[in-house]
Amino acid sequence: MHHSDYIIILCVIIVFALLSRRISASLLSLPMVFMGAGMALDALSHDLVPMDIEHELTRTIAEITLIIVLFADASVIKLSSLKRNFAIPARMLLIGMPLTILTGTLLARWASPELAWSTALLVAAILTPTDAALGQAVVSSPSVPQRIREGINVESGLNDGLAVPIILAAALMSVAATGTSVAHAPDNLWLFAALQLTLGPLVGIAMGWGFARLLDLAIERATITVVHQGILFLAVAFLIYLAAEAAGGNGFIAVFLGGLTFGNQLRHDATFIEEFMESEGQLLTMATFLIFGAVMVPLALEFASWKTLVLALLYLTVIRMLPIWLSLSGLGLSAWEKIFLGWFGPRGLASILFALLIYSDYPIPGSDDILASVVLTVMISVVLHGISAQPMARWFERRKKP
Repeated sequence: MHHSDYIIILCVIIVFALLSRRISASLLSLPMVFMGAGMALDALSHDLVPMDIEHELTRTIAEITLIIVLFADASVIKLSSLKRNFAIPARMLLIGMPLTILTGTLLARWASPELAWSTALLVAAILTPTDAALGQAVVSSPSVPQRIREGINVESGLNDGLAVPIILAAALMSVAATGTSVAHAPDNLWLFAALQLTLGPLVGIAMGWGFARLLDLAIERATITVVHQGILFLAVAFLIYLAAEAAGGNGFIAVFLGGLTFGNQLRHDATFIEEFMESEGQLLTMATFLIFGAVMVPLALEFASWKTLVLALLYLTVIRMLPIWLSLSGLGLSAWEKIFLGWFGPRGLASILFALLIYSDYPIPGSDDILASVVLTVMISVVLHGISAQPMARWFERRKKP
């Protein structure tokens, strides 16, 4: 990158900071602004990121950001409230998610009959996990009922990890159909899935509880400064992820449940979590979507077709909203609340990360088209969920007024 590129990026950050209050009250969102800035930078400087490192760079930053966002979002969820409303995220995960993957697989095969069933399943599984960060105005809005906000947050925190075994199985089946093999594939996929879904939660809960106790002790004995509480928070998030992955569990599930345990077990003031996400967390999100706009969007547009566009729109509407509506039947939710929960399933960091993982590690025919479908879906999601978040959140506030 040239000095001029760095100057432009820093100027965009400064302008966004200066206008942040106005932007937060508008239809614009942080991901929209920085994705657009990245696309503009690519148009001005096509060698912004060298080709040999662009995918690895995007994947690394997306992974780092996802770990921090999952841990921080989970840390502010109150278990006492979640217990009363757990039926909503439980139904969305256990009923809505499988139905979404099934519907997505069928429609992907319908749009591209030449596509192998395993590849259609792969695309559906990659595009099923949601990202509450893209609808931050909804998740953090006091106008939206707490049970709705928590439902969106918990679903997005857990569906990333639940999708991993399905994504891996579909990728391995797609590779096997070509007659090739993958050196790092697990020997026993069922055992791999079982370990991912058991060891991940165990590591996350145990370490979240342990570090909450340690931090309480350090605060009581006055051995830690307020600044270093935020540093400890950051280090714990990454340590939980790495420990879970090393043990054979799913790091993303571990991070979310670790954050949930950490935030609820910590007895002392935890305002440093919100302060951290309002500064360091925001910077990472800026970097992620800046690089996404500069690197991934141009690639998606190069391989995009009417099929990828139709699929992207279907994944954000029918494929997501119909299964969620069905899964929430019988819970006493209004039609608007079910539409709201179905619509706010934005696609973001997890889908980008999984697509890059498959693209780089698995020799699947048509991988460029798969990556284009995923990136195009995320790109459209950034815009549509960004501009609809504030107006739809305000609807709840208007409903409360006589």
